[in-house]
Amino acid sequence: QVQLVESGGGLVQSGGSLRLSCAASGIIFSHYDMGWYRQAPGKQREFVATITSATTGHIINYADSVKGRFTISRDNAKNTMYLEMNSLKPEDTAVYYCNAQSSLRTVYWGQGTQVTVSA
Repeated sequence: QVQLVESGGGLVQSGGSLRLSCAASGIIFSHYDMGWYRQAPGKQREFVATITSATTGHIINYADSVKGRFTISRDNAKNTMYLEMNSLKPEDTAVYYCNAQSSLRTVYWGQGTQVTVSA
């Protein structure tokens, strides 16, 4: 059974920092492209950042809105992905979801973790 479990969300003031984690089980983690997405109230889920599998060289991409503030990383030995979020803004408030995608386009999602940034 595949599980993606996010943690690390919470309430933080504008300008603050949070570190999200996504612990994966039931998959060969290093073979999967991993990503973070977010969904704010009343809006569609949007891309935040991705990091590709070990076999494709851990290529990283960020949404323009988070470049320079967020850092995605992964530890294949721990089957865990991270999102370091700095200089947080109220518009970063959303539920953050972990995503895993295989080379065969099989996709898994976590249950999400709430991030709230107060002004």
